[in-house]
Amino acid sequence: MRIKQWSIIFMAGTPINNIWRLLLLKVPPSGVRGLLWVFCLLFFACSSDSQYDTSHKCYLVIDNSIHLDPTLMSCMNSMSPGVFCRVSLGAKNGVPTYFVESNQINGETKQQMKSSFTLNDVDRQRTKLLGIYNESGLIVGFGNLDNPPIFYAYDALCPNCYEVSMPGCYKPMTMNSVGIASCSLCRRTYNLNTGGNIVSGESGRQLYRYKATTSGPQGILMVRN
Repeated sequence: MRIKQWSIIFMAGTPINNIWRLLLLKVPPSGVRGLLWVFCLLFFACSSDSQYDTSHKCYLVIDNSIHLDPTLMSCMNSMSPGVFCRVSLGAKNGVPTYFVESNQINGETKQQMKSSFTLNDVDRQRTKLLGIYNESGLIVGFGNLDNPPIFYAYDALCPNCYEVSMPGCYKPMTMNSVGIASCSLCRRTYNLNTGGNIVSGESGRQLYRYKATTSGPQGILMVRN
């Protein structure tokens, strides 16, 4: 099926409510069905990508089959939705180190679950962009309100303080055990289980979200945009 060139040009400047009338007049029924599929695919592709932040570079890969970090395992497990970890990059005794902090409490020590591990040679060679600021890092974990659970990755900085109220603010948010992230500066809270929407506080934008995948607790964590 071919559409005349003048029809394409006309469509480009035609109001959206007249486009379908043009299609019905100039394109055979089979062609209209094909174009409907194209429009649907483009619409859903754009809708899917729009939920992710692209204004800040992000790229992180951690192979937990090598590091076997127990705290990181807890948030990479789809059988434990609602468990989130903040992963940040810093140094320990001058050695590049990943720090992992959970929103859960250790049942034995009654302390927040935390751990750290040094970067190996492969880690050092990889690009490491943990959102806006490496030392504040990313928050990753499975939400607990969907079946199957969705694996989320957010920037650990409050977007409203970083962009609007206090540009350049690098203080990470805190998390509680039910998956609520809180900003101590603007007092907003965000739900990590539902895409990072504001739960309380002034209106504003939701958390910066990045694309994320995990192959399991002892697998690979990848966050990117």
